[in-house]
Amino acid sequence: MKQTKLSPFIYFLSIALLILVNSLTTLGRQSTSLPGAERPELYLDQLQGKKIGIVANQTSILTQSNNMHVVDFLLEKGIQVKKVFVPEHGFRGQADAGEKVDNTVDSKTGLPIISLYGNNKKPNPEQIKDLDILIFDLQDVGVRFYTYISTMHYLMEAAAENGKKVIIFDRPNPNGNYIAGPVLQKGFESFVGMHPIPVVHGLTVGELAQMINGEKWLKGGLKVDLEVIPVGNWDHQKAYNLPVKPSPNLPNDLSIKLYPSTCFFEGTIVSLGRGTQFPFQVYGYPDPKFGDFTFTPVSIDGMSKNPPLQDKKCYGVDLRGESMTHEFTLEYLLDAYRKSGKGQAFFTNYFNTLAGTDQLKKMIMDGKTEAEITASWEADLDKYKVLRMQYLIYN
Repeated sequence: MKQTKLSPFIYFLSIALLILVNSLTTLGRQSTSLPGAERPELYLDQLQGKKIGIVANQTSILTQSNNMHVVDFLLEKGIQVKKVFVPEHGFRGQADAGEKVDNTVDSKTGLPIISLYGNNKKPNPEQIKDLDILIFDLQDVGVRFYTYISTMHYLMEAAAENGKKVIIFDRPNPNGNYIAGPVLQKGFESFVGMHPIPVVHGLTVGELAQMINGEKWLKGGLKVDLEVIPVGNWDHQKAYNLPVKPSPNLPNDLSIKLYPSTCFFEGTIVSLGRGTQFPFQVYGYPDPKFGDFTFTPVSIDGMSKNPPLQDKKCYGVDLRGESMTHEFTLEYLLDAYRKSGKGQAFFTNYFNTLAGTDQLKKMIMDGKTEAEITASWEADLDKYKVLRMQYLIYN
């Protein structure tokens, strides 16, 4: 059979294309951000022979290892994981916001699972007395009222009180490229706001843990033996697409971008889309004056069993066309407030808790513009930015 001989041009073009493909593949690998859990060379040695407790959920995965759960990975490497602690939404991330999470046993590993949501937000001495090291590995979204960072605070506090080390497996912050919103004021502390930081704080959980420790925000001014396993190849300006939804009602990257802005509706009479397949990406109320877009919240198992305004047709605004570069704004909140015409009745008692201050509500009711309201935060944000610089791990 006669062989076809390649021309020199085609031959060298083929070689060039092969080199280009290999270069792009290598570049792609190099540009992939590696969460702390995916850098075992930085932590496995010190875990050998130690008894480990870990705070983990469905986000605690290693994407470079076929989405293996961090608990399974550690066990495979011979690490003595003794207990798994879980935050709001549970180990598999299927519990609604505020839903009771029970202690149980993991069917796959047989490990005891201890809830850190509900009445037991902080590990008690009995639960950690037989442990040497406590690991925290949860995917946060960079917003003050997202409760995973409150769980981290209590873990650090319990460890400090009982002489245990804490290791944070750090992960990128998908809202980590900017800072915005009111700084929480003294007297407004709660599980949805434990620290004097802005709504959008611009820190990873590892950086925030260092701030909590450094500023002595743990009870009694205690400091914990803390180590952060940093993210590889990431900085605060680098976009990060979450491989797993961090909680039932943040189903995609856009919902995470909109979350700092639309979560304020949790403290109002307005629906933000719980009970739909697009929560935090719409807002509305059962009155046509709120907008042309319509949706009807319904009970959805695994997302929202009893959503606000359930089975009521809501009129409002669809935000699913917003850009992925979206940043915090009061535009939606002010729009809904004006349309409601309800004044004080627009808000619930939860609003000031979310805001971390009573001034935002007062300024809205006084008819202040977004520019006027945000200008009132500038001095506090400037002080916070100086503080933040002391604890940054990434540029």
